[in-house]
Amino acid sequence: MSRASHEGAARGKRVVVAITGATGAAYGVRLLAMLRASGVVTHLVVSRAGWMTLLDETGLDRHALREAADIYHDQNEVGASIASGSFQHDGMVVAPCSMKTLAAVAHGFDDNLIARAASVALKERRKLVLLARETPLTLAHLRNMTLATEMGAVVMPPLPALYAKPDSIEAMIDYTVMRVLDQLGIEPPQTYARWQGLARQ
Repeated sequence: MSRASHEGAARGKRVVVAITGATGAAYGVRLLAMLRASGVVTHLVVSRAGWMTLLDETGLDRHALREAADIYHDQNEVGASIASGSFQHDGMVVAPCSMKTLAAVAHGFDDNLIARAASVALKERRKLVLLARETPLTLAHLRNMTLATEMGAVVMPPLPALYAKPDSIEAMIDYTVMRVLDQLGIEPPQTYARWQGLARQ
């Protein structure tokens, strides 16, 4: 029995992962890998622009990414399980989160499955983590972040922690992804450099 078909039995953890068109597709890819390593069932949705960015930044095609998730939903699949509050899961992460998707979440504009699933997470009081990617930020971006936060979302720009002394892009990505797992209450599959305070001189 596959992990996906086993969901209806004794349910383990389930997480919805969305990848949108902002730069940083590697965050979503790495998140899928770490969730699988942690034994979490993943439901994946990718926006049209997300597919374009994914191929450009990582070289991965649609088949490769779909294989990285347990269940894949098309962004236009409005009848998908994750579009309903009766479908239980343990959180949703948009990695990366474009400003268009942020605006849709902030204003309840459920024009595709990503925005709808995010609205469901908010209305059901489930964890919603948005790896918002843009710089500089306009006033509209900042206000949308405020609105999303006031509704219960966690706005978490993927910023490197230089105190961890990362030695590669992969290390910086891993640090952010493991912080995301902390937000979801999921034990990361590997240890990472948590802040221990400044060393005494």
